[in-house]
Amino acid sequence: MRGIRLPRWMYPGMHIKRWLVLAFVGITILGLGAAIFVVDLYRRFGADNIPIVFWLTGAPIERPIRAVIVGVIGLVLTGFGVWGLMRSVVSPFVARGDSVLEVLYTKRYLARGPRIVAIGGGTGLSTLLRGLKGYSANITAVVAVADDGGSSGRLRQQLGIVPPGDIRNCIAALADAEPLMTQLMQYRFPPGSGLDEHAFGNLFIAAMTAVTGDFEEAVRESNRVLAVRGQVLPATSVPLNLSARLASGKRLDGQVGIGHAEEPIERVFIEPPDVRANPEALERILEADMVVIGPGSLFSSVLPNLLISDIRDALSAAPGMRVYVCNVATQPGETGSYTAAEHLETLFEHIGEGLIDYVLINHNWHARQPEGWLGQPVQIDERRLEELPVVVIEEDLVDLANAHRHDPAKLAAALVRLQQEDRLERPRQRRLRRPAASAS
Repeated sequence: MRGIRLPRWMYPGMHIKRWLVLAFVGITILGLGAAIFVVDLYRRFGADNIPIVFWLTGAPIERPIRAVIVGVIGLVLTGFGVWGLMRSVVSPFVARGDSVLEVLYTKRYLARGPRIVAIGGGTGLSTLLRGLKGYSANITAVVAVADDGGSSGRLRQQLGIVPPGDIRNCIAALADAEPLMTQLMQYRFPPGSGLDEHAFGNLFIAAMTAVTGDFEEAVRESNRVLAVRGQVLPATSVPLNLSARLASGKRLDGQVGIGHAEEPIERVFIEPPDVRANPEALERILEADMVVIGPGSLFSSVLPNLLISDIRDALSAAPGMRVYVCNVATQPGETGSYTAAEHLETLFEHIGEGLIDYVLINHNWHARQPEGWLGQPVQIDERRLEELPVVVIEEDLVDLANAHRHDPAKLAAALVRLQQEDRLERPRQRRLRRPAASAS
C-alpha cells in the first residue's frame, strides 16, 4: 500500500507552514476580539434590539451548528485570502505557465539538496544533469573543454575561445527557463544560411565572451540569464588539445579523431599538460557531498578533465563520496569491447587508484537497440571487479528505449540513494552489492 503523498507546500524546508500557522493564530485572536465585542453588545443591548447583529451572527440557529458554519466559512476565506496573497506577491517572479508552489519548492526544498559535482562532457553529462536537477539545486557541472569538431571546433578555431558545445548542453539540461528558451539554445542553423550547423547557444556563449571579455564570466552570466539550477563551469579557461597513443604506437591528435580510432587506445594526453583548473570548480569539489565522474566517452569526455592535475588533487582531498558511472554501452572507436572492469582499469592507469570510492554499473541488458547500432551493452566481469579497490553497485540504469543511453531518472535516483546510504554507513566497508533475487 502506497503512503499518502503530502502536498509540496507541506514539505520540510518550504518555509510556508510556520507562516500559515502564525496567520491562523493571528486571525483566531482577531476573531476572539470580534466575538468579545459582539458578546458585549448582546449583554448591553440584547440581540433583538440590533437587527444587523442578530442576523449576521445567526442568532436564530442553534449555537453548535452556528459555530461550525462560522468556523468553516472562516477557514475557507482565510485559505483563499492567503493563497491569493501568495500568488499576488510571487507571480511577478514566476515564468508564465509555472506553478507558484513549484517555484517555491524549487527555491526552498531543492536548495537543501546534497551538494553534487558532476565531472565529464558530451551527451552523458547532460543526461545525468537532467535527472539530478530533480533532487538538488546545489549541482555543479565541471565540463571538458577539448572538443574540436562541429560548431564548437569552428568557433574555437576562428575566435580562439574555449569550445562551448558541451557547456551549452549542460546549461540547457539544468536551465529553469521556459522550454522555448531551452529549444532556442539548442537550435542549429540550417545549411546554406551562412551559419551552417552552428548552434545558437554556442553563438550566444561566444557573444557573451566578447561582451564580458572572459569565457568563465560569460558562462557564469549564461547560467544566470537562463536560471540554471546549480551552475556549469568549464574545467579550465584554456582550450585543451587531446592526443592519444594507440596500441601500434601511432599518435592520434584531436578529440574527433580519437573518437574514431581504428585500433585500441593505450593512453590519452592533454596539452598543455600543466594547465590550471578553474579555481571555482576546485572549490566545489572540495565542498561536495558527492562527486560523480561520467557517464560519457571515456577517452574524449571523461579523462580530459581528470588529466588536469589540480582536479586530481582536489578529488584526492575531497571529503565527499566519489562515484564513477560506467557507460551502459561500449563505444566503437574508443571502448569497442570494454567490460566494466576495463573501464575502471583504464581510469586507474591514467589517474591512479584511490580517487574513486564507488562504481555504478547497469545490469539491465534488455533495452531496445537502435537500428544500425554498432556498440554492445557493457558486460559485468565480477571476478576482475572484485580485485579493484572500489565498491561495486549494480542497478537498472538504462533507457529502455535506447540501449546506449542512461535513463536520467533511474541514474539520478540511484546516485541520490547511494549518497544517502553512504552518509549513514561510514566508515565505508568494501562490498559487492548485487540486486536481490526476485521471488519465483
